[in-house]
Amino acid sequence: MSIKYEEWMAEYEVSYKNEEEKQIRYQIFKDNVQHIERHNQEGKHTYKLGINKFADQTNEEFLAKYARGFVPSFKVLSTNHSSFEYKDMKDVPPSLDWRDHNAVTPIETQGGCGCCWAFAVVAAIEGIEAIRSGKLTQLSEQHIIDCNDEREGCNGGRMDHAYEFVTKNGGLASDIDYPYTATQGACANIKPSSLSLKITGFSCIPNNNEAALLAAVSNQPVSVNIDPKLLHFYRSGVLSGECGTSLTHIVTIVGYGVSDNGVEFWLVKNSWGPGWGEGGYARVQRNVGFKEGMCGIAMFGCYPNV
Repeated sequence: MSIKYEEWMAEYEVSYKNEEEKQIRYQIFKDNVQHIERHNQEGKHTYKLGINKFADQTNEEFLAKYARGFVPSFKVLSTNHSSFEYKDMKDVPPSLDWRDHNAVTPIETQGGCGCCWAFAVVAAIEGIEAIRSGKLTQLSEQHIIDCNDEREGCNGGRMDHAYEFVTKNGGLASDIDYPYTATQGACANIKPSSLSLKITGFSCIPNNNEAALLAAVSNQPVSVNIDPKLLHFYRSGVLSGECGTSLTHIVTIVGYGVSDNGVEFWLVKNSWGPGWGEGGYARVQRNVGFKEGMCGIAMFGCYPNV
C-alpha cells in the first residue's frame, strides 16, 4: 500500500508540509483504497469506484471543499422566473446525449473553489445557446463568481441567483475574455460575449418529478442539485443504491439513456476535472421508484430561457 501511495503522490504531484501530515494522509488514503477495492470486489453494484486525485481526503473533507451548492427552499422569488414550459410534452426520444449535438463544452476543473453552482449554470446556458443558434461558446464562470449581486463565490451559491445575474447582466463574458481563477476576485468591467441569443430568464422543474425533468432535458441541458456523498470515488457505470437528499452539490444533466444491462440513467456533467468519473461525467440511475430521484436529483432543477 505504501508503494501505491507514493505512486499516487507522483501521479497527482501531491506534496505535504511535513512527514506527520504525510502519514495522516497516508492512513486516509489506505482506508479509501480499501473501501474502493471492497466495493468493486462485491460484484453486486451497477457502478465501479476508482482511486482519483481526492484519495487522501475523507468524505467529509471532500464534500466540504468541493460541494457547496446552496439549496433554496424550493421556492424561487424572481421577476425573471418563468413557469415550466414543457409540462404538455408526451413523446421524448428514448435516449439523448447533447454532446452528440455540439451543445456541451469540455469538462472543466473547479479546483478548491466551492463554485459548482456557477459551473452548472454556465453549462446549461452554453447548451441552450448552442442548440438554438448552432454556436457553441465556452462562457465564463468567473464572471458570475466575481460579479453576482448576492456576492456568492467560492463558499457556495444558488443556481437561481446565477441565472438572475446572467439575465440582468445581459449575458456572460467568454471564458477567454474572463478566465477562471478558482478564487473570488473583484468584478472586472468586461462586456458580455456577443452571443446570437439573449437569456431572458429561467424556469424551474416541478419538484420531485422525474417525468418533468425528462421533458426538460429532452429540450436542453438542465442544472440540478444533487446529494454528492456517493460521488467521491465514482469511476464508471450507473450510480445506484442508497444515497440521500442532502443537496449540497450542483451539476448539469446533459442527456439520458439506458445502459447495456438495461439500467436507465441521467448523464451528468460535473466540474471536478476529466480525471474524475467517466471523463468528468457520471451516469446516475433514472426512474428509481421514489419521487425525489436518485440522490435527490429530481428535487430541484432549473434551466435558462431564451
